[in-house]
Amino acid sequence: MNIPDSLFLIAGSGIYPQLVIAAARTAGVKKISVAAFQDETPESTAAAADEVYWMRVGQLGRLLAAAKKSGARQALMAGQLAPKNLFALRPDLKTLVVLARLKRRNAATLFGEVANQLESIGVTLLDATTFLDAHLAPEGIIAGPRLKPRQLEDIRYGFEIAKESSRLDIGQTIVVKHGTVLAVEAFEGTNECLRRGGALGQGNAVMVKVTKPGQDMRFDVPVIGDQTIAVAREAKLKILAVEAHCTVLLDKPVVCQAAEAAGITLYGISS
Repeated sequence: MNIPDSLFLIAGSGIYPQLVIAAARTAGVKKISVAAFQDETPESTAAAADEVYWMRVGQLGRLLAAAKKSGARQALMAGQLAPKNLFALRPDLKTLVVLARLKRRNAATLFGEVANQLESIGVTLLDATTFLDAHLAPEGIIAGPRLKPRQLEDIRYGFEIAKESSRLDIGQTIVVKHGTVLAVEAFEGTNECLRRGGALGQGNAVMVKVTKPGQDMRFDVPVIGDQTIAVAREAKLKILAVEAHCTVLLDKPVVCQAAEAAGITLYGISS
């Protein structure tokens, strides 16, 4: 891709936005403007940007105005917005108009409409993995102990189930043990899914996390961080399998070190 001079970053919580800022600067982006959300975006993310536009979740009109003012022609969405805040948002008039058109309200439809609105003002939303090749999961063992044939069978089985679950827009993560699905991610998020699955598995269960079939890589891409490793350790999971080449490891050296320390195998699987 051609490296843009200016980037408009829609920044949620966590370190994802900071990794994007660092990687974009390394790639040659000269100016980074950040749309930051109250109670979501860390001050450290804002401090790393060249300019910041603060707003509440749900202020689409303000977001579009900030994108215009930034002068950027490319945007990128990185970091999470807490589900509770999506449902507790105080929408502005622009958001109300958009919501009224949507028959379904989930990450794909909500963020997809944000992308459409940005496009309407001449701003293209890039894939969320742009600039982050060094942090994408490769195929095979990434960190941790070697796997046994039974564990590989669980990974392959879990991959099939997770693909189907995500196709139905239920969740992109499952926990499986010995060919039995113990937990499926829903609205509660990945960490709670791991805790439920780990409790039922009583040790040695396997997590599998995938992209949805036809995943829009501009948003809601699968992400694993050191916090995920900590939760998996607490839940006594032994394997975290993620879809290779499209799962972001935040950040990769830290995640790998955490997995090694916890005795957890981090594995990249491809269809």
